[in-house]
Amino acid sequence: MLETKNVTIKFGGLTAVNNVTMQVRPGKITALIGPNGAGKTTLFNCISGVYTPNSGEVILDGQHLEGKMGYKINAAGIARTYQVINLFWNMTVLENVLVGMHSRLKANFWDSLFNTKKKRQEEKAIVEKAHEWLKFVGLDEYANDRAGSLSYGKQRLLEIVRGLASEPKVILLDEPAAGMNTTEKAELDSLLQQILSMGYTILVVEHDMKLIMNISDYIYVLCQGSLLAEGTPEEIQNNPEVIAAYLGGDE
Repeated sequence: MLETKNVTIKFGGLTAVNNVTMQVRPGKITALIGPNGAGKTTLFNCISGVYTPNSGEVILDGQHLEGKMGYKINAAGIARTYQVINLFWNMTVLENVLVGMHSRLKANFWDSLFNTKKKRQEEKAIVEKAHEWLKFVGLDEYANDRAGSLSYGKQRLLEIVRGLASEPKVILLDEPAAGMNTTEKAELDSLLQQILSMGYTILVVEHDMKLIMNISDYIYVLCQGSLLAEGTPEEIQNNPEVIAAYLGGDE
């Protein structure tokens, strides 16, 4: 579904991501883990168009995405969340979801200018669909509230559902459990399984190892910008190089 081939990005003399090749399999949860500063979010940024890699390829269903603008990458089928929640705080919860649906709209400039029947019908349809997405994550009762008024955990859910509203082939989740309590993490686990059952493909960066080992089908481990290991959760748990990278020494 999604793959990176020998992706490398440098900032001055620092190589943040070094020659990373990774495959995200359709209908699966693939995890990207590693110590702080390993290059995980930087690789996400290369995939989603925030950064252009110095070399290497980012391919989605055979389509090259490296160097393209973020909105074109979203239209191609990649949505993402952020390590630090990135919502439109002064817009309503419903409006945030509608923004996520923008790349799938068919009405053009003239339809909007003259408020054509096509535009009105489409607008009604996407509002109804946005409410369905909010019901899916239990946020519809907050539809008309400002996004900034939600609790931290609900803001995380809103960011995820805004990404899903763009109907992506792959959704990238950057530390979705960060700041969540135990109950919220259990709910997130259940939500990710539901998303998977709907046919979506997930690539997730996360530091909560219990969650990662529970939800992931396959795991890649980055360390100092390079790929250290890959395998099933069981293989990664028992990999001495991975253990050393996390604990800072021998097993």
